[in-house]
Amino acid sequence: MSSHKHREHLEKIKNTIHTTDKLDESQKSSSVKIIEEWYAEDLAMDTLKNKLLDISVFFEEVFSELGLK
Repeated sequence: MSSHKHREHLEKIKNTIHTTDKLDESQKSSSVKIIEEWYAEDLAMDTLKNKLLDISVFFEEVFSELGLK
């Protein structure tokens, strides 16, 4: 799944978090923080993959074996 699609899904989840009455403010804040951290890590992985693929197509096989297409 692309980072753009991830971001769309995460924004929907964040909107749901902000509008629910089933979480208190602390839970909402913690949940949004986790989402933001995860998204940053996802972007970092995409950047790493792209940089390695710039070096060699060899990394396509490595990423494929790891399920990181």
